[in-house]
Amino acid sequence: MTHRHACDAGESSRPHRHSHSQSASHAHDHRPGAGEGTSRALGWSLVVVLSFALLEVGVGVASGSLALASDGVHMLTDAAALGLALGAQVFARREAGPRMSFGYGRVETLAALTNGIFYLGVLVFIVFEAIGRMRETPPIDVRYALPVALAGLLVNAGVWRLLHGERHELNTRAALLHVIGDFAGSLIAIAALGTVWLTGWTLIDPILTLAICTLLLVATVRLLRDSARVLMNAVPEGVDADEVERSLRRTRGVRWVRDLHLWSLGDGSPAMSAHVAIDEMADWPAILGDIRATMDDRHGIRHLTLQPEAMHEEALLLRQEAQCRRRS
Repeated sequence: MTHRHACDAGESSRPHRHSHSQSASHAHDHRPGAGEGTSRALGWSLVVVLSFALLEVGVGVASGSLALASDGVHMLTDAAALGLALGAQVFARREAGPRMSFGYGRVETLAALTNGIFYLGVLVFIVFEAIGRMRETPPIDVRYALPVALAGLLVNAGVWRLLHGERHELNTRAALLHVIGDFAGSLIAIAALGTVWLTGWTLIDPILTLAICTLLLVATVRLLRDSARVLMNAVPEGVDADEVERSLRRTRGVRWVRDLHLWSLGDGSPAMSAHVAIDEMADWPAILGDIRATMDDRHGIRHLTLQPEAMHEEALLLRQEAQCRRRS
């Protein structure tokens, strides 16, 4: 691959050697089997959540428990979110092609952003429902609703545990957020039904709903922020751009570093590209090995795209860029 730098279309420029470096333990895995464990967890979670959601809606309507029926509807929306996450993960494993040279990994981030926006809408709907219940609460038959709510809590706890091990991926985090909302909804339903059974006080339902919605709103906003950062190619969380540049400059044989870029790959692992000026091109293999080891050990960066340039070429290029700035 060659890169060209020119002031304008009429000025010629020279090609640069472009070295693409990847360590043997590269975290961005494109093999067909990559991510199958997460897909399996999402698939089983979808089946369990969808099945129990239908049960909760049926029992809620039959018993007159609006809290239980609402929790069942909530679980139906979460089943849709799990299906979106699963579909995105399967689609993301497609091989890169001529028109999609980076592959489809960002589909998972798009799904996470979509799920976050969707869940924000669900939270708004729940808040309005809670405010409405403060004005008027319907009668509830606790005998049928409470056992199903308790079973729903166990189901949601199991799904939460199933997805918890893969929570480092944005897409799975988005699906997990919906499951946590389900778990909180089950707690609200149990608390409301238990309170109604013991005291007859139904106002506890909307009060607890508003409290849980506040906590879930914080997690939703954080998910939306992280998804947007990946899509905007922001520096990944936990990676210090200044420290990365200092590490590059301290590498034996490196004289200058410019055009340093840091971003996240589709699976959330960090990637880096940079132009590196060195004294002798013959030393580049050794310098490249040192950079790869340093980036992996100190910063967790395993996907590197580095372009070496001899010092006399670098000086010429810097003069050309200075001329470009003066003309503009």
